Amino acid sequence: MPPILNSWPALARATPKLYRQLFTCRQCQTLGLKLKVNPTKNAISAFRYHTSPSGLDAIEPKRVLISKLPSLRRIVKSRIHGARFPAVSRKIVAYWLLGSAASVFGIVVFGGLTRLTESGLSITEWKPVTGSLPPRDAAEWESEFSKYRASPEFKQLNPHMTMEEFKKIYYMEWTHRIWGRVVGLSFLLPAAYFIVRRRVSARMAVTIVGIAGLIGFQGILGWWMVKSGLKDDLFAPGSHPRVSQYRLTAHLGTAFLCYTAMLWNGLSILQTRKLMSNPQAAWPLILKLQEPKLRTFRWSVAVLTVLVFCTAMSGGLVAGLDAGLIYNEFPKMGIDWTPPKSELFSDFYSRTLDKSDIWWRNILENPSLVQLDHRILASTTFVSVMGLQKRSARRSGLRVFASNPGNQHAAISGANAPGISTPSGQSGITIVRHCTWK
Repeated sequence: MPPILNSWPALARATPKLYRQLFTCRQCQTLGLKLKVNPTKNAISAFRYHTSPSGLDAIEPKRVLISKLPSLRRIVKSRIHGARFPAVSRKIVAYWLLGSAASVFGIVVFGGLTRLTESGLSITEWKPVTGSLPPRDAAEWESEFSKYRASPEFKQLNPHMTMEEFKKIYYMEWTHRIWGRVVGLSFLLPAAYFIVRRRVSARMAVTIVGIAGLIGFQGILGWWMVKSGLKDDLFAPGSHPRVSQYRLTAHLGTAFLCYTAMLWNGLSILQTRKLMSNPQAAWPLILKLQEPKLRTFRWSVAVLTVLVFCTAMSGGLVAGLDAGLIYNEFPKMGIDWTPPKSELFSDFYSRTLDKSDIWWRNILENPSLVQLDHRILASTTFVSVMGLQKRSARRSGLRVFASNPGNQHAAISGANAPGISTPSGQSGITIVRHCTWK
């Protein structure tokens, strides 16, 4: 031990405990690098080891990763502040989120089938607990059927429905509701476990709680939607009992948000763990992501994401109004490219004396204009995605993001082809396939 340390016995005793804090760079402490240093060596030798070129070279990739990626900066901050939650969520959390996203995808598909078979109004009550079991005997079936016979849909559209026909639509709606409960429980129970057992980061815990709240809100929104098809004013002659297209679109949009949040966060966890496990291999990609030319590309992708979402929501309006049944041709609508002007902007949909609401009510409530809007949005989305892919393939700095063009073309074509064939074929399966491709 150097003489200077022998002069101060207290310092000599503290040296083995303090050498890491005093002579190790903050970056190494933060990342928790396992540096092979003998604790019995004096402080001077430890200092020389940690400042050697080889040690700095090993640290550099992680230093840049942390400085460039916001998600990794949050990891560092959580370690610095000694958070009780882990810096990175466990990999099993990512797989659970991706599985939940797949379940939400499935219930959206089945919800489309429920809408197309006009089964959504077959159950006229909402019993989250006691309604988990279907009728078990003839008396219970007769009770449920009597409730449906008192609904506007039965009196206006299905006055001759038999018990067997009722059972078919009842089981469709019951399955959809049970699936929703399964989605909720399979998310809430693991979420509580992962948070209590600290299997997720603090930020991810907040995100998971938000998704759980969104799932609960989705259930309430679903019943609110069904209630719109049971209102008394739908008993009026000439009425067409169906759920509100606004509530249907809100129900669909919330499902899209749940699916996107689960998928995004699941993939984010896997990406973060992969980058941290091998920063040297991630180095080229990190440098590529920091190029200024990618700023425009990122903005283009963000705009396309909003456009795809708006197209899907306009599809919800089409489904809610049965607007897809009006014009069965493509690309024309009837004998022309657009419906007659008298159909596009009709005073019939205005509810004010000064007709000030004629524009937005026709856009959202006029079936002819709603179908035209959906066609325009879908065509714009198709052209925009194809154009961005072609532009990216031509620019050297963006070619890595335009890989597998065949798969991209198949995906966007797969979303549009069923939508084009749906009006002429009037196939329920085709319509659902169109919605799921989106």
